[in-house]
Amino acid sequence: MRQQIATFLRDEEGATAIEYCLIACGIAFAIIAIVQGIGPQLGTKFTAVNSSLK
Repeated sequence: MRQQIATFLRDEEGATAIEYCLIACGIAFAIIAIVQGIGPQLGTKFTAVNSSLK
């Protein structure tokens, strides 16, 4: 039983998955921030294109 607990505590495979998750979350937050900053400008452009096509 002690050997299994020691092996479990030394296992670092789960830590790698958590690190990848944190990196993915950071990238997602950066994308959201950029899109929210550019969003109103893109909305204006799409509206202009839409009205010029009508």
